[in-house]
Amino acid sequence: MHPIKFRFPKLFRVSLLLFFVGGFPMESMAEIPEPVFDFDGNPVTLQKAIDLTLEHNPVLNASRWERRSMDGRVIQAGLLPNPEIEAETENFAGSGVFHGFNAAETKVQLSQLIELGGKRAKRSTYAALGRDLAQWDYEVILADVVARATLAFMNVLFTQERLTLMRKLLNLANEVLQTTSERVKAGKISPMEKIKAEVDRSASRIDVKHAQFDLKVARRKLSGAWGGTTPTFSEARGRLGNLLPVPSLEALQGMVSRNPDVGRWAVAIEQHRAGVDLEQARGIPDLTVSLGAKHHNEVNDTAFVMGVSIPIPIFDTNQGATLEARDRLSKSKEESRAVWLRVVNNLAETYQRLSRAHMEATDLAEHVLPGAEAAFKASEEGFRHGKFDYLDMLDAQRTLVSMNLRYINALFSYQQARTRVERLIGLDMGVLVSAVENSKKGVAP
Repeated sequence: MHPIKFRFPKLFRVSLLLFFVGGFPMESMAEIPEPVFDFDGNPVTLQKAIDLTLEHNPVLNASRWERRSMDGRVIQAGLLPNPEIEAETENFAGSGVFHGFNAAETKVQLSQLIELGGKRAKRSTYAALGRDLAQWDYEVILADVVARATLAFMNVLFTQERLTLMRKLLNLANEVLQTTSERVKAGKISPMEKIKAEVDRSASRIDVKHAQFDLKVARRKLSGAWGGTTPTFSEARGRLGNLLPVPSLEALQGMVSRNPDVGRWAVAIEQHRAGVDLEQARGIPDLTVSLGAKHHNEVNDTAFVMGVSIPIPIFDTNQGATLEARDRLSKSKEESRAVWLRVVNNLAETYQRLSRAHMEATDLAEHVLPGAEAAFKASEEGFRHGKFDYLDMLDAQRTLVSMNLRYINALFSYQQARTRVERLIGLDMGVLVSAVENSKKGVAP
């Protein structure tokens, strides 16, 4: 006899496998509705990008719920234990005089646990500090989200301007190729020059395509900052060239305590210290007081019953938890110092990038770009009067465009470094610059 074989449809087999592995993921297969961000063809500004991020970013919203959930923990920590009622009947359904319920004794009493050592107050303090710590953690996520949104916006600005310059270089390459081709036909230059011009134009086309691809990626990343997946804004509108004077490193380091990554550890240490107090209090035994009544069926009399239960503290049953809390307190102090050192070192490194980008952008704006602009105008004027060749004028124009490209690269590096510095000091650098300038003028903040 041949064995009977059953073959199930492929979709059924896959569904069955998913069911046995971990359940059929019906919800995960459903589409998650995406918020609609309709700009009506309008551009997005930095402030608009930040506002949308603060309102719709899912990571930030999740942190808000975590912060709110800590209110329930504080309420729970301050609740009193409920009393207990106990009913007991004895001396019934036995033999002899205890037959039936004639000799039964019934006792009903109410018991209440009384926490000693200030456990409830210390538990409430510990939970309240946990709520404060959750607020600091929210501030950390908020600072990270805003910094990422700012960097994404600046990246869109940069890629937009870079694409514009790449297109100008492509236009110049086309003009050079056209002029070179005409001169080759006239026999004035070698055909090798035309090949070089064609190679240069092909390279410019590749640069334009790369810039277009980079802009698409940058736009999508900016849209993702506020929870979108499809960019609907027309463009990013702003200025890369908003250069501020660079404060001293000492002034910036003085602001490190405003960084939420650093500031949270003062609360974290306090919470661990409160945790030590709480564990020490938990080592103190609690008191149980009971009060009730006892009824004797045989004589039909009732008497009150009162009792007190106190554990004998021969051994400290919470010494392990107390030791753990103390060690965690010591650990939190070391972690606090480690975070402070990390922030200070990152600030020093980012400060060098900020200063270098500021110096380069300033020099390009004040010395290089004016010279390149003057050289292009001179070559253009000379070409009109027959003093310069057309290729010389195009070469001067290419140099001007290349210097502008280097300038926007320097500006973008400056904006990146500035955003990271502001994240590290927890303050807008413009506010710090204004405060420093006012202090030099003797103006009160």
